Amino acid sequence: MEFTIQQIADLLKGEVEGDSTVKVSTLAKIEEAQTGALAFLSNLKYEPYLYTTGASAVIVSDKLELKKPVSASLIRVSDPYSSFSTLLAYYQQAVLASKVGVEEPCFIGVGSEIGEGHYRGAFSYIGNNCKIGQNVRIYPQVYIGDNVTIGDNTTLFAGVKLYANTVVGANCTLHAGVVLGSDGFGFAPQPDGTYKNVPQIGNVVLEDDVNIGANTTIDCATMGSTIVRKGTKIDNLVQVAHNVEIGQHTVIASQTGISGSTKVGNNCVIAGQVGIVGHISIADKTTIGAQSGVSKSVKESGTIIQGSPAFDYKQNLKAITVFRKLPELQRVLDELKEKN
Repeated sequence: MEFTIQQIADLLKGEVEGDSTVKVSTLAKIEEAQTGALAFLSNLKYEPYLYTTGASAVIVSDKLELKKPVSASLIRVSDPYSSFSTLLAYYQQAVLASKVGVEEPCFIGVGSEIGEGHYRGAFSYIGNNCKIGQNVRIYPQVYIGDNVTIGDNTTLFAGVKLYANTVVGANCTLHAGVVLGSDGFGFAPQPDGTYKNVPQIGNVVLEDDVNIGANTTIDCATMGSTIVRKGTKIDNLVQVAHNVEIGQHTVIASQTGISGSTKVGNNCVIAGQVGIVGHISIADKTTIGAQSGVSKSVKESGTIIQGSPAFDYKQNLKAITVFRKLPELQRVLDELKEKN
């Protein structure tokens, strides 16, 4: 695909500085770009590359003041990073749109319906009585159980597994190896020391615009639903347990685990390798630092916590500072003991 600089500027609502008729056909990093490529400059640490890049055009801030002449045409926008992300989304959508039709062999069960413009890859399986929207892309070796509902424009990459009764909204992306609806970790201890399985009869519900990273698992509810609200983004290798509810537009980084029946609010930020115990609530706009262990509810919106057990971020930094000084403090204490 090839576009003029002016066409891209119109898409991004930006202004061209230089030759607007130049054409680009690929996207690249500013430090690696060659002729025909479009790059962007968001972090000023990379500004020196602006004056040496081989890119035909660069997206830059409308507030950037040039220190030297540049050979590339510039597209000035208010937010270069967001604008470049918009272009990446268009590019990805164009690539996905090329996937249409049905590859063989694949299977669709009795009573299942799928909308127009869809793609079904080889060895994909759709169970009975499923309702699948328009422009849905189902890559090879995807398994969709009975009574599953999937909204329009959703993409399921290779190897995704949706257990029976799962609900996935519109404009969702599930990356390779995602599992939705597997049994929650429910076992009842018995007097003889064994464990009895507690059947999990609920489901998983993803609302619209949810992204789930590769090999993330979300367990079905014991009863009712495990719910991920609209616009939430979950990274690779995350575990969400039974009956958890995650609010809108929350982001969760890799290797986080959320235990059963915990409720996470809207617009939260949960960093990597966070562990959250079950049956607690996390207030809206909470930020949890990496490798934190959250053992009690967070009640105040906008709270920032860190550590294990997690507590106020600033207090945690002070505690870490003291902790680092413990060997020296121990030495001083030993010297005082000797003097006495």
